[in-house]
Amino acid sequence: MLEVEDLRVYFDVFEGEARVLDSVSLHVDEGETVALVGETGCGKSVTIKTILRILPMPPGRIVSGHIMYKGRDLLAMSEEELHALRGREIAFIPQEPMSSLNPVFTVEEQFTELIRWQGRYRVSWLERLAKSFDGAGKRAAWERALSLLEKMNIPDPVRVMRSYPVELSGGMSQRVLIAMALAGNPSLLIADEPGTALDVTTQEQILQLLKQRVETEKLAVLYITHNLGVAREMTRRIYVMYAGHIVEEAPTVELFREPRHPYTQGLIASIPKLTGGEVMGIEGRIPDYVDPPSGCRFHPRCEHVMDVCREIRPKLVPIGPGHRVACHLYEAEGSN
Repeated sequence: MLEVEDLRVYFDVFEGEARVLDSVSLHVDEGETVALVGETGCGKSVTIKTILRILPMPPGRIVSGHIMYKGRDLLAMSEEELHALRGREIAFIPQEPMSSLNPVFTVEEQFTELIRWQGRYRVSWLERLAKSFDGAGKRAAWERALSLLEKMNIPDPVRVMRSYPVELSGGMSQRVLIAMALAGNPSLLIADEPGTALDVTTQEQILQLLKQRVETEKLAVLYITHNLGVAREMTRRIYVMYAGHIVEEAPTVELFREPRHPYTQGLIASIPKLTGGEVMGIEGRIPDYVDPPSGCRFHPRCEHVMDVCREIRPKLVPIGPGHRVACHLYEAEGSN
């Protein structure tokens, strides 16, 4: 359904050229749930903003690559063609529920407008004026919005519809955003850190609700998260990203059972355990994208660094069914 191939995105900044995404490739099949995980600042949000073509340009710049959706290249589409896809076939749940709704309009105004005009790139004032007198259309949009809110298990959805975003909690705002994302019956859902700004209990409720809707609607989903617990619970396959590179890809169960890349091993070792014990972190930090390390970008933080790591960037090689890793430690294993 979605295939990203050799995507390179650079930013022109005061210090020079920041090479944030450097040959990123991934895919999401029909009905599949996939996660893109990594530390904050590794390029996850830039990846999805590029897929949706909402990345600010400038300073961003797509240097190369293809983003194919059902065989069509999103990067070659006109704004009007892309606008018709966004919301209807490709939906997006943004990261910050408290700041993603317009504070000066009620939920009803925003939700019904979305339903009535979704897929339209430009709307004339005459069309808006004519539709403002369409009582049947308004009622249909209201009922559709109310039905979607009810599916989100929102208590008293009529009150929520008539509320301003500032009157809603973070969890309630997130439920509204999920309902709005599903309004166009999309085939692909992209969720950027769903629940990350919420408390643990509310986040669990939101994720379970989202998982239920995904299974009911049979959606393909790309989750963006730095929370490996969320990725483990919500997805079937995981891509691990470090500093603009995909360093490992594997089925979720396999990745947690036997992580192979030193970075993936470090991420999993960093997860606090209920049984206690020392939490092992990863020394160092994400490199400077203007002057990134040569070879493998992870080598300054890697305990297994070799001379070749400093000189040559490793390729993703298969080491098992659906399992690939970009590390010189496994190149001989991948060639077999």
